[in-house]
Amino acid sequence: MSARYVVALDEGSTSARAVLVDLDGEIVAEARNPVVPLFPRPRWVELDPIALWEAQRRSLEEAMSKVGAVTDDLAAIGITTHRETCLVWDRRTGEPVHPALMWMSKQTDPVVARWHLDGLDREFRARTGLFNDSFFSAAKLAWIMENVPGVLERAEAGELAAGTVDTWLLWQLTGGRAHLTDHSEASRTALFSLERLTWDEELCKACGVPPQILAPARASDAQFGEMRPGDVGLPGSAAVPVTAVMADQQAGMFGQACFEEGSAKNTFGTTGVLTANSGERSKVLHGLTASVGWTVAGTTAYEIEGVVFHAGQTLQWMRERLGVLGPDADVEQVALSVPDTGGVYVVPAFAGMSAPYWERDAHASIVGLTLESGAEHVVRAGVEAMAYQTRDNVEVLVAGGTPVPELKVDGGAARSNLLCQFQADVLGVPVRRPAELERTALGVAHVAGMTVGLWKQGDLSDRWVVDRVFEPEMPEARREELYAGWQHAVRTVIGR
Repeated sequence: MSARYVVALDEGSTSARAVLVDLDGEIVAEARNPVVPLFPRPRWVELDPIALWEAQRRSLEEAMSKVGAVTDDLAAIGITTHRETCLVWDRRTGEPVHPALMWMSKQTDPVVARWHLDGLDREFRARTGLFNDSFFSAAKLAWIMENVPGVLERAEAGELAAGTVDTWLLWQLTGGRAHLTDHSEASRTALFSLERLTWDEELCKACGVPPQILAPARASDAQFGEMRPGDVGLPGSAAVPVTAVMADQQAGMFGQACFEEGSAKNTFGTTGVLTANSGERSKVLHGLTASVGWTVAGTTAYEIEGVVFHAGQTLQWMRERLGVLGPDADVEQVALSVPDTGGVYVVPAFAGMSAPYWERDAHASIVGLTLESGAEHVVRAGVEAMAYQTRDNVEVLVAGGTPVPELKVDGGAARSNLLCQFQADVLGVPVRRPAELERTALGVAHVAGMTVGLWKQGDLSDRWVVDRVFEPEMPEARREELYAGWQHAVRTVIGR
């Protein structure tokens, strides 16, 4: 094979990235462009699908130009995206019928409330491992069917296609030839049967979502089509196969080499997500979700997941909106300027509390302020909130019979030594931080490369290099005292 690189398209909540990985599994070039959300009404969050695609295409072009690559140099493409966001478009023209509804949007709350009254809560949980919640894609698709004139009729007539962001990017990459998704992405819609690994047509009917608009779900390492240079305006003459599609948290778990049942990682990104490998059978625990981790080499691995809506975004809010951090202030330095939070807790329920509470009507609060409290205490409490939310979900894992003897971490905020040390302290287990924190892109790139015969799964374990292990140092009594304070703060926010 003359190709020199595998491409990972990593589209997140705030940016669209393209990463080139060489044949040794090392990142050699990357580029990113911003993804800008739209706020048409209070608590509504949408994305312009055309702008989203253009940001991703531009990132790919820029990453390739950094190493002088053309399409002939690319062995394969993997796609990983933020989940739950979805959209609907015209199969013939590719024109979206409405902006994409983003995962955090609350415009579907009335749909969710109606389904609750209809008794669907138990059906969602039993069939899909998820909840009847506006976070997931089902209510978003139903909202589009109900609120955009003529869409339901056109969908039933076969004129429209729907999908999560991965499906939209794949459609664009292949010039509209491929309308597909993978098991991991589909499993986050609340319309996908975990048992059968197919769309649940009975649930689709109950939700008012015509199943024919949904993309067929394939294994994560399937042949998803090919990108031709002329379709996307890139230099070169060779078509490039798309050989991996994975949801971002699942790709991150794969990239962290969490291949053994019980192995766990936590990603500190815009959101915070704890994922644990539950083996070849799904496992539903109170307050956590069950999803497909991946289907690779003919085997499906499931995951247990606890997602918290606001992790690194809490610090961004403090900088951009609250004003307790200057534009050039170093979060770590500010937080370390005090020995502790002075009893202050930040509960970042900006869009409600997610796992393991699922209280979507909760509002963010700063608890425990006194006349001695300063901006630095609030900043430190924002950092510590990320670790407390992780412990909330680890507690459920352990109570459900899945011990967590150590925790791997990744994501941008994991660069913080303070956060990693406090996470180890509040959990009482070692926290292992890899030398390369961009595990999501590496995970999907590795699956794409495996599919075309470049690597084996074990190669990723061999390449996982630790940067630092944070051992717990806090006395147990202090750990439990602090966590009890966090639990009290959460109760004041959720009212129970």
